[in-house]
Amino acid sequence: MRFYRFRNVWTRFWVKRSHAHPGGRIAAFLATWFVPPFYGQVALANLDERGFTAPGATIYHPGLVLGQHCFVGERVLIYQDDDGGPVTLGNGVHLHRESVIQTGVGGSVIIGDDTHVQPRCQISAYKGCLRIGKRVEIAPGCAFYPYNHAVDSRRSIREQPVYTAGGISVGDDVWLGYGVIVLDGVEIGNGAVIGAGSVVTGKIPDNAIAVGIPARVIRYRGDADRGVGYVVDKR
Repeated sequence: MRFYRFRNVWTRFWVKRSHAHPGGRIAAFLATWFVPPFYGQVALANLDERGFTAPGATIYHPGLVLGQHCFVGERVLIYQDDDGGPVTLGNGVHLHRESVIQTGVGGSVIIGDDTHVQPRCQISAYKGCLRIGKRVEIAPGCAFYPYNHAVDSRRSIREQPVYTAGGISVGDDVWLGYGVIVLDGVEIGNGAVIGAGSVVTGKIPDNAIAVGIPARVIRYRGDADRGVGYVVDKR
């Protein structure tokens, strides 16, 4: 009992000091001494309204705005390239290990409350804005690109300009399976489910279940409850 009381006091003490500079990284390391790795560290974000950033995370982004109780895991990178726009994380956002968020010229990222980004996801915002809603579950290995490159044959690939078709918008309560890629100009509606390995290139309606390359709607949530079989969108 005494050990658990000591552990709780120790952990809370160092979490609250992990936001101090220049010793914040050391304090964050000490806060994890009695805490299991990986998902075990998520609870540390609940000990202070400023959340918890793992000691192995790298934040190089003066335009980062963190909501309350955010969790930033080990080896997460949040990076601002030249003229990159802001990154705004809502309350209770989780960014798990080895995920990358970067903004470049004209690009910005907004992630809503209680959205969870699992390991090794790539969010790269140039030119366009990426908006992800509330309570979105993003599986490992997903990628978001709210921009594109031109492919003019008269110019080398490295010389192609970057442009946007309107960025990316992901609604609330969306679930993206493992390895989903979301491209520029996409709008995913509230409550939609995107199957693992899909590439989303167009609009996905509310509550749709979409799979494939490119992703196509196969049915809607609730169809099975009403005795409706799979409905394939032929568009």
